[in-house]
Amino acid sequence: MELAERMSRLGTESAFDVFAKAKQLEAQGRSIIHLEIGQPDFPTPFPICEAAFRAMKDGYTGYTPAAGLPELREAIAEYITLSRGVVVDPSDVVVTPGAKPIIFFTLMALVNPGDEVIYPDPGFPIYESVIRFVEAKGVPLPLKEDVGFRFHLDDLRQAVSDRTRLLILNSPQNPTGGLLAAEDLAAIAELAERHDFYILSDEIYSRILYDGNHVSPLQFPGMRDRTILLDGHSKTYAMTGWRLGYGVLPKPLVEGIVRLMINSNSCTCAFTQIAGMAALREAQDFVDQMVAEFQRRRDVVVAGLNAIPGIHCLKPAGAFYAFPNVQQLPLNCNALADYLLEEAGVSVLAGTAFGEYGDGYLRISYANSLENINKALERMQVAISKLL
Repeated sequence: MELAERMSRLGTESAFDVFAKAKQLEAQGRSIIHLEIGQPDFPTPFPICEAAFRAMKDGYTGYTPAAGLPELREAIAEYITLSRGVVVDPSDVVVTPGAKPIIFFTLMALVNPGDEVIYPDPGFPIYESVIRFVEAKGVPLPLKEDVGFRFHLDDLRQAVSDRTRLLILNSPQNPTGGLLAAEDLAAIAELAERHDFYILSDEIYSRILYDGNHVSPLQFPGMRDRTILLDGHSKTYAMTGWRLGYGVLPKPLVEGIVRLMINSNSCTCAFTQIAGMAALREAQDFVDQMVAEFQRRRDVVVAGLNAIPGIHCLKPAGAFYAFPNVQQLPLNCNALADYLLEEAGVSVLAGTAFGEYGDGYLRISYANSLENINKALERMQVAISKLL
């Protein structure tokens, strides 16, 4: 079968490919420690599950409004108003099955072929994939280790042109764990006003933060009407398989996003939405405990990586990824990731899975137990010593 030409422009997430390869080795009897998948290793809190069970019993098994249940949209608006300090109306919220549709729908609704979209590099690979799919021109914005994996403002200013339609931000970031500062966002707000472009702010890791404070573009003057805020429940509440995300949108964009929902998904699962309300209102203690555990793991991972000759690792401010620099080792990052899987039984991702500026790095997810993390570090140290 010959697929449509547009399919050649659609990429993927290599994390799933590496995960599949690691699982094949496990099936052959190999011991593999998984540090490749960005998924919290905690069970979904019971109050959330209980709310879903109760909702199913109460009949929440049919269609819902395409934009989401009114009571969930209200709960999300309350949460964003409190957490971002910006008044949000429930009518500005659209609920989607996972947060990825907000990326896809925003680009479909806002961006024409030939428009320019600036995106972070290294960054979540779906950004570039969808930019290419809608036939826009992707403009990578380098995130630099020397500024804590933020971007240099001069690089951003040079990236902006009269064709810029959208700037994609992610803070805290996947894959680096970096955090944008208030001065970065202030500069972005000024540029967006001057050059008349929009911001897609991916804030899916906003609660998984160890150092500093999360700041949203929504909080800056004039940015409420220019910012599409993306968030969801997957990372914060250990609900990856539930598929529950949302966008907080400028009012003129709501109708377009709802129309895309109608044409693709119809609606988000009803009882999942009820569970999402329970998460927002009953699971905050769980989030605090999970983040504290991730911070313990972060400190172990960073110390362990920095103890391996040839590796240097900054301490991530958020998310649950380390992004060590491996440029001093004799293998490039792709070959090194393969070597660690085959030789050490440690599954990690090459930085190039996240863009050309990820070359020379690995992404290590510490969404695994401390016991397994310590084993992985020991195996990596032994394997890398054989290269030196």
